[in-house]
Amino acid sequence: MKLEFHKIRRLPPYVFEQVNRKAAELRAAGADIIDLGMGNPDLPTPKHIIDKLCETAYKPKTNRYSASRGIPGLRKAAAAYYDRRFGVKLDANKQVVATLGSKEGFANLAQAISAPGDVIIAPNPSYPLHTFGFLIAGASMRHIKAETPEEYLAGMDKAIRHSVPKPTAMVLCYPANPTAQVADLDFYKEAVRIAKKHEIWILSDLAYTEIYFDDPPPSVLQVDGAMDIAIETTSLSKTYAMAGWRMGFAAGNERLVAALARVKSYLDYGAFTPVQVAAAAALNGPQDCVVEMREIYRSRRDVLIESFTRAGWEVPSPRASMFAWVPIPEEFKHLGSLDFSLRLIEQAHVAVAPGAGFGEYGDGHVRIALVENEQRIRQAARNIRRFIEAGPDNSEPVITAGE
Repeated sequence: MKLEFHKIRRLPPYVFEQVNRKAAELRAAGADIIDLGMGNPDLPTPKHIIDKLCETAYKPKTNRYSASRGIPGLRKAAAAYYDRRFGVKLDANKQVVATLGSKEGFANLAQAISAPGDVIIAPNPSYPLHTFGFLIAGASMRHIKAETPEEYLAGMDKAIRHSVPKPTAMVLCYPANPTAQVADLDFYKEAVRIAKKHEIWILSDLAYTEIYFDDPPPSVLQVDGAMDIAIETTSLSKTYAMAGWRMGFAAGNERLVAALARVKSYLDYGAFTPVQVAAAAALNGPQDCVVEMREIYRSRRDVLIESFTRAGWEVPSPRASMFAWVPIPEEFKHLGSLDFSLRLIEQAHVAVAPGAGFGEYGDGHVRIALVENEQRIRQAARNIRRFIEAGPDNSEPVITAGE
């Protein structure tokens, strides 16, 4: 009997789990951990969405298996959202499929289009699934350094030309997780041009498109001809604070949507019908709740920048997403992002996500999530000030129990 499974051997230890495990240990010992690590929204789901869930759950037959592809009402709501937000027309029956959050959709898309030996182009740093979803499917990765959209584009054409075999697809993710970078329509036009030139698919992750602080980010599907080669996954998790509801959808090229829908048909019966009905209510209903959440994240971002900078840790201002991508303070850089993050949680009781978890080019940074209120962010800054003042050679906690 084999002691190791083939696909498990391809997956390294999950970096974030080490920080999560340390946080759990410290909490069990009574520590107050300010968790800015995981992008897990702390805001409440809007009431009208919860009301629709409850109303539907009381109806007969809604406890039965649902539709793997998504109930018609949800697919129509997703198509209407794309028309309203991006001016993109979609056939709800052929170009939209509901997913159990964008993560499941992206992972099953990787299963649908990848074969052992295929090459996928992906940014680095990037969300881990953009790499490991394809590795699980048996594909190989060609990473391009992507601190900015421009850097990603600059390396893309060369990477494609020098890949053997020719890549099957390229991954896009803007607003970016973890870097919080935003791409404009010119970026997408160039990405579509390159993809068409080399005859490869575009797989776009649009999970953070409604959390922005400047101009609304565009969709790749707005580009002429993109529908020939592109699919986009998105999620209600961040937009409507519905992370635990596990609801999203994919939209775009009919062939890619059909491939994803076919794989899903073998694996699930779709989300609970009342959740899908509530998701449609979220997309079709009043959007003032989205504006309110966006302003809360903006205020938290501003407090984070102001308080952390005064504490001695300069935070670049993100233009979008619920994250800040922050260089490790110079005097701590030699530690690397994982050791730095572990020391930060042990000594300052502040959890952040180590940049190494997002790829080799992320190791000089950490990702900070805007998932605590302003008071807690300021408390984190006070703890961090003492941590920085103590210096990298300190090995003792800089705060006492109860602080």
